[in-house]
Amino acid sequence: MEKFQSSLEYSKELDLNDKLAYLRELFYHPENNPIYFCGHSLGLQPKAVFGYVKEVIDSWSSYGVEGHLSGNSPWFDYHKYLNSSMKNILGAKPSEIVIMNSLTTNLHLLMVSFFNPNKEKYNIIIDKPSFPSDKYAVQSQLKFHNLDPVANLIEIDTVEDNVCMNNDDILYEIEKNMKNTAMILFNGVNYYSGQYYDIESIATLARKYDCYIGLDLAHATGNVKLDLNKWGIDFASWCGYKYLNGGPGAPSGIFVHEKHNNNNLKRFEGWWGHSRETRFDPPDKFDPLPGAEAWQLSNPPILSLAALRSSLDLFEKVGIDLLIKKSSVLTGYLEFLIKELDNKNINIITPSKLESRGAQLSIHINSNISDIENYFRSKNIICDFRKPNVIRVAPNPFYNSYQDVYNFVQVLQKI
Repeated sequence: MEKFQSSLEYSKELDLNDKLAYLRELFYHPENNPIYFCGHSLGLQPKAVFGYVKEVIDSWSSYGVEGHLSGNSPWFDYHKYLNSSMKNILGAKPSEIVIMNSLTTNLHLLMVSFFNPNKEKYNIIIDKPSFPSDKYAVQSQLKFHNLDPVANLIEIDTVEDNVCMNNDDILYEIEKNMKNTAMILFNGVNYYSGQYYDIESIATLARKYDCYIGLDLAHATGNVKLDLNKWGIDFASWCGYKYLNGGPGAPSGIFVHEKHNNNNLKRFEGWWGHSRETRFDPPDKFDPLPGAEAWQLSNPPILSLAALRSSLDLFEKVGIDLLIKKSSVLTGYLEFLIKELDNKNINIITPSKLESRGAQLSIHINSNISDIENYFRSKNIICDFRKPNVIRVAPNPFYNSYQDVYNFVQVLQKI
C-alpha cells in the first residue's frame, strides 16, 4: 500500500513517476481546464473520436448503403470491433457480449428472458438504494406479470443508519428470501455510496437456489475488476458514457453467459439477431445468432458505436488492469488527504477496503449542498452532488492527475 504524503511537491512527484500520465493529453478537457471528477456521470471525450467518426462519415459519403460491406470498417459487423476490448473489461468471451441500446432498455429485454415467475418462484431481489431506473424497471416487470410491485419486490437494505452494506448481511438477507425468488438484480457498484459489492459470493448463493442473477454494471464497467464468465453471472448490462468515455447517450451493451447458448430462453426478437447468412433474405422462421447477438433487435447506430470504439481501443491498448491499479492509487490518495483534514463535518461514506470500491468516493458534508455546489463551481471544480448532502467524486486514471486530487482537497478543506 502506498505511503502517502500531504504536500503539493509529493503530488507533483507522483505525477512525474506516473507511467500513464501521457493519457491525460489524449482527452479534451472542458473550458477553463477544471478539475473534472465527474467521469462516473459522463466521461471526457477522447481526442481520437473525430477520426473514428470521420471514417464512418467518409464511408457513408463514398459508399452509401454499400458501406455495410465496404470500406475499412464495414458496418455489418461493426459491433464486433468493440467486443474484443469489452471482453477484457468484463471478464467475458466475445460471444457473450453485444453492444446495443441503452441500459434500462437492455434490462427489460433481458428480464423477458430471465424473469419467468411461476407458482413457487415469483419475487425479485434488488439492492437498496438501487438506481431509481432499476427499481422502476423491475416493478413494471412485476406488474406486467400481474404481480404486486411492492409485495413481490424484496429490497436488501442497509443495517440501522449505515450507508453501505456488510457482505454477510447481504448474503443472509438474500438467503432468507430465496425460497420464492425467481431473479436477483444487483448493482455492481452502488451509484450513491460507491460500494463495490462482492458479486461472486452473491452469484454463488443464487446458483445454490437455482436462481437467475443479473447485474446493473453502470458504475462498475471500466471502473473495477470484473470476471462475469467465471462468476457465472446470467446476464448484465452497463453504460457506455460513464467510465467507458463513449459520449452522451453512448450505446450500452449486454452480457449473456455462454451456458445459456443452447437454452430455449424466451426473448423479444428482431432481424438483427437473425442469422447473418439469411438476414437480408430471411425465411419466415427466426434463426437466432449464437450467444448474446441473438438479443439484438435492429441495426445499431454506427456513428455512436464509432465514438465509443475510440475509447475502447484505448482501454485495449493500456489494459484494464493497469488502469484499475492507477485508479486505486488516485482514490487512495484522495482518501488519505481527506482524512488528513480531520474535519468532523467531512466524512467519507464509501468503504475503505480496496476490494469494496472503485474510483468513486462519496463524501458526506454537514453543510448546505447547494452552497457547496456553487462554491466548487467558483473554484473551477466539476463533480456531482446528491441531496441532501453528499458529494460524489471519481478521479479517473485516463485524464486526472495527482495534482488534481491535491488541489481538490485544498478547496474542500475551506468549506
